[in-house]
Amino acid sequence: MKRVSLLSALVLGLALSGPLLAKSRTVTDPDTPRELPTADAVSVNWTDPARFTDIRYSGNRWEAVQGNWVVDLATYLQKQAGKRLAPGQQMHITITDIRRAGSYEPGRGFDMDRIRIIKDIYPPRMTLTFEVKDANGQVLAQGERKLVDSAFMMSGGNLMDTDPLRYEKRMLTLAVSRVPPRRRMKHCGQATCRRERERRPMAAFLHSEPRSRAGRGSGSSG
Repeated sequence: MKRVSLLSALVLGLALSGPLLAKSRTVTDPDTPRELPTADAVSVNWTDPARFTDIRYSGNRWEAVQGNWVVDLATYLQKQAGKRLAPGQQMHITITDIRRAGSYEPGRGFDMDRIRIIKDIYPPRMTLTFEVKDANGQVLAQGERKLVDSAFMMSGGNLMDTDPLRYEKRMLTLAVSRVPPRRRMKHCGQATCRRERERRPMAAFLHSEPRSRAGRGSGSSG
């Protein structure tokens, strides 16, 4: 009798937990917030991920929406941008489109349409709007930027890096790193440094094509 009761309880538990286990996190989940908590000087939000190019034109929409990659990229961008602002500056970023590196290619055979194929014809892209203000609230720069890393397969990066967002993060790193970090300007006079920082706030976003080196090829990513 105890065995029957135990088995019944186990079956009931699995039945109740089934729907919860089946519901995996997706970037289009309507309950997912579309903004990050403001960290220091940078705030980041984004428009409806369902309208992002990576999902709208995906060869496998079900796979494309899986995970939490919009939040992950927004968090990474927030962190990188925060390193480049001068003291007192504030920045707001709205991500309006993302196209991840690689693509799902239907018709490749059994279960292969679930694998993101990495080729140089599928570079990572991101479109965003931004606004930078100084400590007094004066707008220093604003506009829309279209980031793309067409040479993402020529990076010669770490072969052991298995981060599925490594190409997108590298694009953001290259774009933001176009602005000399504050520590590299320590030898200039205080007034000169201040004028340079204010003249070129987040100049990384004035460019859209990061450059890279090394050989190219193809592969797959999760």
